[in-house]
Amino acid sequence: MSELQNFFEQFLEKTSLFQKKEALLSQYLPKEIIYREEQLKEVAQILAPSLRQEKPSNLFIYGKTGTGKTLSLRHTLRTMAEVAKKNNLPFRCIYINCKLKRVADTEYRLLAQLIKCYDEEVPATGLPTDEIYTVFYRVLDKEKHVLLLVLDEIDHLTKKIGDEILYNLTRINTELKHSQISLVGISNSLFFSEHLDPRVKSSLSEEELIFPPYNALQIQEILRRRASEAFFPQVVLPGVIEKCAAYAARDHGDVRRAIDLLRVSGELAERSNSLHLEISHLDEAERKIETDKIISGALHQPKQFQLVLYALLLFYMQKKQLFTGEIYEVYQKLCRQVKYNVLTQRRVSDILAELDMLGLIRAKIISKGRYGRTREISLSIEEPVVVKLKELLEKSLQIT
Repeated sequence: MSELQNFFEQFLEKTSLFQKKEALLSQYLPKEIIYREEQLKEVAQILAPSLRQEKPSNLFIYGKTGTGKTLSLRHTLRTMAEVAKKNNLPFRCIYINCKLKRVADTEYRLLAQLIKCYDEEVPATGLPTDEIYTVFYRVLDKEKHVLLLVLDEIDHLTKKIGDEILYNLTRINTELKHSQISLVGISNSLFFSEHLDPRVKSSLSEEELIFPPYNALQIQEILRRRASEAFFPQVVLPGVIEKCAAYAARDHGDVRRAIDLLRVSGELAERSNSLHLEISHLDEAERKIETDKIISGALHQPKQFQLVLYALLLFYMQKKQLFTGEIYEVYQKLCRQVKYNVLTQRRVSDILAELDMLGLIRAKIISKGRYGRTREISLSIEEPVVVKLKELLEKSLQIT
């Protein structure tokens, strides 16, 4: 038996700390949603007319990440579907996550996806836009019903393809004889609707609902309930839930991040062959998630951002004090090395400011008297992360 086979055999023999791990996954839908009773009631009141085949108002839900927006809406729609089935009522809902690639990154792909939900197919590309709208009208109007179209992360949709798509979707109702469509948009941006074209905003005539962040005590209770489902009894030691909630409350009440943190902590506890989930596992998970977030954030930036950041990392490895002018000199050399256009020093200063906003660096503007002003820069990244990030940027930028 190979070493790898032996590892997997031993893994299967070990007792897991988890009894229902899916309770800590983002797509999990618990039976009861707590601390969102008021919002659930409002959503239900707005969408309820669709059960009578009456078009509800368009609804836009706002709130920061991890405030229960998608969870509450999914819970409401699931309950509506159960009631519709029990009373033999037609009920149709389509959920689209606009952040997913190749689903809603063009108007054509979004419409093709909607048509597919009605069990029809259109070519992946090639049809004129007017023709694909005609196909969508046809499949939508085959039978009498109200379609609730949920567009999660709707701000990503309008950033990619503009807000004209929202106008077109709302105007569809004037073309339909048997069916109607209502939009439900979910956005992390509280100012999403303010950036819409006035004509689009007028056509939506939406109702708005804002989800506030959870506080630390609310997050504790949510985590306690999820943990009781996810782990076997007595696995989670005292203090873990409280500290996990404190981490999340510090990050603006993001309960989704708290649940992820608890899951990763459990996985790390299992890997270390521990019988319990301890605070030390939680601290380790926090470092791991923070590291993954930093690396992912850096690698998803444009190449010019990566070059400026790599120049910073080179200085860090040499333990040198960092100033804008010196960073720019190294950046120029790197551009010539990998054959990229050299940006102006002013543009590089803008990139440094954006890296500061992302939390990757700390930039302090200091005066040099008659020599003007410069930025004094320090990295906000721990040394082990710097080493790993440097290696990954070298691969990304093909630096040898």
